[in-house]
Amino acid sequence: MKLRKDKWEIKKLAEIASIIMGQSPPSNTYNNEGKGLPFFQGKTEFTDKHPRTAKWCSIPIKIAEPKDILITVRAPVGATNIANQKCCIGRGISAIRSTQNNDFILYFLQSVEKELSLKGTGTIFGGISGKILSNLEIPLPSLEEQKQIASLFQSIETAIENVEGQEKNLLRLKNNLLRDLFSNTKKFGDHLKNTDFETVRFDKVAINISERVEPKNTSLTTYVGLEHLDADNLKIERTGIPDDVIGTKLKIYKGDIIFGKRRAYLRKLAVSHFDGIASAHSMILRANEKNIEKEFLPYFMQSDTFMSRAVQISEGSLSPTIKSRTLAQQEFTLPKKEKQPALIKVFKQFDITIDRLKQQKTTLKNLKQKLLNEILG
Repeated sequence: MKLRKDKWEIKKLAEIASIIMGQSPPSNTYNNEGKGLPFFQGKTEFTDKHPRTAKWCSIPIKIAEPKDILITVRAPVGATNIANQKCCIGRGISAIRSTQNNDFILYFLQSVEKELSLKGTGTIFGGISGKILSNLEIPLPSLEEQKQIASLFQSIETAIENVEGQEKNLLRLKNNLLRDLFSNTKKFGDHLKNTDFETVRFDKVAINISERVEPKNTSLTTYVGLEHLDADNLKIERTGIPDDVIGTKLKIYKGDIIFGKRRAYLRKLAVSHFDGIASAHSMILRANEKNIEKEFLPYFMQSDTFMSRAVQISEGSLSPTIKSRTLAQQEFTLPKKEKQPALIKVFKQFDITIDRLKQQKTTLKNLKQKLLNEILG
């Protein structure tokens, strides 16, 4: 794609677009113009398939039209999307109605997201003003070049969506296999019979490790909180350091399982690939290799059967938590140990393939960002 950047004009955003700053009314009051429309207040809501319904009062209503660009102007600043329907926008959102190629303007805004976030002011809800948006300078190609640039980024996004689709399908298939394996049906294709299963107490296959550590007194350099764990992902993708936290924590060794005993419905479970310390809101478990294959235990704990039981035995209303002695007494039906190695190979292949897809997705996202910087930065 040949671009004639020497012919591009520099325009302020207000010269090529109308900027509608959102407004949030008091709750429980209505105005018929906005009543029933989706209401977007921040990033989470405008990426949600089920945004909340607007309830408006008699103050002026701020409404975005289909195909308007939505941008967050309060924490976080700079996240973008395109409205796919008429909607109301609150103080955390602005709508941009452009006279240019909408997709091109969207990708330009994505290229300056970090720059915009640095302009945010305020202590609690850092945000940017309409003036900052209006004065934002944009390099403006011809409409034909705008279309070509937008098409390039759309092709990358399509590739990312395809990879995400494959990843979700594989994860769904893996979860279905785990569900059938540990449910009452005890199925895994035609490879297992009823006689290949046995019922065991949880404390016979998993040992609870409760070695305590004070962060300020440890030489360990890695901390894992529940915020570092992703649902249905046995791999730890992010970590912190002991200096970030206070209070007694749990010691973890390489190969230990970290399970989020608080709010178990979040399905936080991972296998540590290092020695370190973990949140006291987690449970550190180690396979009892006399009764279960070490690598089989985390796959069992990923299953809906285990997670549903974990939720059932949790105690408390605001932050339901599992007691280790309660979990220890639970009985589960598992494939016998001699059958587990073959099952491990199957689930490992799922994980390897899903991990490759995640790497592809990361590569594509990095490529998109690189091109955004080179073309529009």
